[in-house]
Amino acid sequence: MDYCGGKRYLVLFVLINSVLISLQTSKEEVLLDMRAAGAELGWLRSPQEEGWELLQTVVNGSMFYTYSVCNVAGGDQDNWLRTTFIQRRPAASRVFVELRFIVRDCNSFDGASLACKETFNMYAAESDADVGTSFRKGLFRKMATVAPDEISVRGELRVNTETKVVESLSHKGFYLAFQDLGGCVALLSVRVYYKSCPATVLGLATFPDTVAGVDGVALREVSGQCVPNAISSEMPRIHCTLEGEWVVPVGQCQCQPGFEALNNSCRACQPGFFKTSVSSELCGPCPKNTQRSAPGALSCPCQEGFYRAPEDPQTAGCSGPPSAPRDLYATSIAVGKLRLSWRPPADTGGRDDISYSVSCERCEAALCQPCGGDLRFDPGSSGLQELRVNVLGLEPGLNYTFRVEALSGVSQFSSSHAATLLTTTMLHTDPPKVTLIHLDKQTATSLTLSWAVSQRSMLRTPRYELKYRKKEDNGVTDITTYTVLLLEKNTVQISDLVPGTAYVFRVTVLSPEGTPNGEGKEHEFETLPQVEAQVQSRAPVVLGAALGGGTVLLVVVVVLLLHKRRRGAHTRQGPEDTYFSSAEQLKPLKTYVDPHTYEDPNVAVLKFAAEIHPSHITKQKVIGAGEFGEVYCGVLKMPGRKETAVAIKTLKPGYTEKQRREFLSEASIMGQFSHPNIIRLEGVVTKFKHAMIVTEYMENGALDKYLRDHDGEMSSYQLVGMMRGIAAGMKHLSDMNYVHRDLAARNILVNGSLECKVSDFGLSRVLEDDPEGTYTTSGGKIPIRWTAPEAIAYRKFTSASDVWSFGIVMWEVMAFGERPYWDMSNHEVMKAINEAFRLPAPMDCPSAVYQLMLQCWLQDRFKRPRFADIVSLLDKLLRNPESLKTIADFDPRVSIRLPSTSGCDGSPFRSIAEWLESIKMSQYNENFTRAGIVTMEQVLQMKTEDVRNIGVRLPGHLKRIAYSILGLKDQTSTLSVFAV
Repeated sequence: MDYCGGKRYLVLFVLINSVLISLQTSKEEVLLDMRAAGAELGWLRSPQEEGWELLQTVVNGSMFYTYSVCNVAGGDQDNWLRTTFIQRRPAASRVFVELRFIVRDCNSFDGASLACKETFNMYAAESDADVGTSFRKGLFRKMATVAPDEISVRGELRVNTETKVVESLSHKGFYLAFQDLGGCVALLSVRVYYKSCPATVLGLATFPDTVAGVDGVALREVSGQCVPNAISSEMPRIHCTLEGEWVVPVGQCQCQPGFEALNNSCRACQPGFFKTSVSSELCGPCPKNTQRSAPGALSCPCQEGFYRAPEDPQTAGCSGPPSAPRDLYATSIAVGKLRLSWRPPADTGGRDDISYSVSCERCEAALCQPCGGDLRFDPGSSGLQELRVNVLGLEPGLNYTFRVEALSGVSQFSSSHAATLLTTTMLHTDPPKVTLIHLDKQTATSLTLSWAVSQRSMLRTPRYELKYRKKEDNGVTDITTYTVLLLEKNTVQISDLVPGTAYVFRVTVLSPEGTPNGEGKEHEFETLPQVEAQVQSRAPVVLGAALGGGTVLLVVVVVLLLHKRRRGAHTRQGPEDTYFSSAEQLKPLKTYVDPHTYEDPNVAVLKFAAEIHPSHITKQKVIGAGEFGEVYCGVLKMPGRKETAVAIKTLKPGYTEKQRREFLSEASIMGQFSHPNIIRLEGVVTKFKHAMIVTEYMENGALDKYLRDHDGEMSSYQLVGMMRGIAAGMKHLSDMNYVHRDLAARNILVNGSLECKVSDFGLSRVLEDDPEGTYTTSGGKIPIRWTAPEAIAYRKFTSASDVWSFGIVMWEVMAFGERPYWDMSNHEVMKAINEAFRLPAPMDCPSAVYQLMLQCWLQDRFKRPRFADIVSLLDKLLRNPESLKTIADFDPRVSIRLPSTSGCDGSPFRSIAEWLESIKMSQYNENFTRAGIVTMEQVLQMKTEDVRNIGVRLPGHLKRIAYSILGLKDQTSTLSVFAV
């Protein structure tokens, strides 16, 4: 019988074992390595004969040694193998013993004794000195019975690896011993080591090499030290586990001012960059109008002629003093009273804290002196925020010179202040009024009118408001429909009238602020009957007059005055409701009026919003914070109506009058829109201490957050349906000559039925009805990532610029709330757009949808589609879902931000956490860690199935991670491998 046959297969095992590699995450300090010792083993065997045997094998020119015993037929066995003395490191009280061995199946030996074993025992004994060949079994304590997971049979080798722990060691060293009780065992490798947490730098703190498991403590707290040029408010600490891994860091170091974190160290800010505080932020570039800073700068000094106000942070750019106010003019409003009005300075110096001061001199003969006596300014002569001031106590016949200065927070540092001057003579005059309306020409469908104005003292051409309506047959009406025109000339031709019909006209002069001076007297004129007009049309004189007629102004018709009132046959009670559109040509006026044309915001808001008593409103919980205060969800219970869920915007205590006006102006805007895809205004509270705006409640909140929370959960058809709703709402605004200016997914609200509604009119303005149809502003913040290039460059906003923004919103929708242009800075975005870069197609974006995006982003705004065209195209796509199955080309290197396309230097990600953060998938960081994937090299070996197996289940998330891996590998030709 071949009882020693088990030893012959050791050669093959050694060959296999020699190429095995152990991946270690912790640091291992080896105390004994049987394989490395080679011929120097010198282990003690008892008994010396017929027990454990040392075998030698040559593999690739190297000698390997193993211990083997196989006395399965010799009856009871007690064979011992003791190691040499293993010296312990002082702190290593817990060691690991890694065994690699094979055990033969007792049944594979013919005639083997019943005492054959398939296990062996491991013992340990501590000692403060090497006892040499002295061997006393009684000193050893049993540590473990070693049993194989797999038993080898003849011709089939199965190698076992077991790791045992020896704890509570306290002497200078120890021995290990292995006891065989009658098995066929080959001991191939014994490795004794202890674990330590390696020296490392975490959170800008250095931690020393620390032995794991000292005194049996599961988590050993270790104090660290901040790296040079970093500090911490508390001592940084971390914990070392029994397995030699660092966990639970406490406290974090941060770089000092003038330094930034780089590769676990703090380096000085580069020239042209600075950092003002202790933080984890990177150094920032020197802001606008500052000098290039030196290395390690805490701030950047201002350029000559530019300053910072005392309250400005060092991170703010420097600004210059404002230029002079423009177009100062005076209007007589009563005896001894003037109103001074002006326009803002062309150059604000880059600041928004502009205020104005007014001074006065009066001149008699050649003598001029400061105005005194009873002259006063209302509301004051300095610190003015409005673009006007009333002057009271003027004396007739005197020349007055007014000086208006524009001031800002840095004006105190400038030696000269720009001002604008106006000299005027105070006369006894009343505000100008229309004294006579004359009918110049009449036809069956048009009337041409002109009028005269009373003596006036105005320093600019007056503007007029003309209102007309059909004359009511009975003279009494509950609802009055007016057509309202704003005109620069004192003549007008009104077309599209009804033949043989009487019309009532009223013309008033507008003040510089755009409000009517008085009510004006009504005049009645009638169009010609149809037959008479046909006779006249044949007359050469009338034909010649028609050919030489003036420019026809665009007519704008609105329905105003939804309050009931009675009036007599020849008089009217109370002011008329008016909607304004500045125009030199008549055009049908839509139902929008700019609330900024009203001097008193209460007048505007009460025209377009219903007043609600606070007792009808119940606040339930805070759901957000707006610019002016908190936003609540709650319930509105009006008499005769069922309870309605509403959102309630509040005005925070301590508000200024300017903040209150801006707060109410949004309600004045919202109240004029009635469309299923525009947020509905329920009403306002203005007559009580706490002002509120009440709108319909949108359960799912802002569209961008909703999309991020439901990434990959909606089909392209659903997403296109959401886009269609947004486009329909914007078409309604565009049809009303209205520009939004801040169209973005964050300003779209979603209700429980996934209907999208346009909201947030904080940046919105009415479009002046000029041929360009633009709104131009001299300052203010612009949302760069959503704004058309002409609006960025020239502050020129149109419905076409809203179309550009809608293209960005479409991209946000298809990308499930991804940030447009990713982590690019605003400067990089503007540069990229000017260089013809356009956002790439998101994953799974239908080709037709992406082509529409590209049309919205045409550089020439006149070539972009109108919202009516967009709604029509999206309707076609929804009616034909098959058209959404053709997917636009997708390049993961561009469409998912990778180092090679992010404007960086192309270096790979330093960690999995950094990579996942770049593709907005940080929630899966723990999944990779649990799966043992801790390096980017391992990530690059993953397939889609591997990503799914670590717990990424959502299709959208699975695709994003898989496409990102594909982009990192730069293997776009294998795109089908990652198809989901």
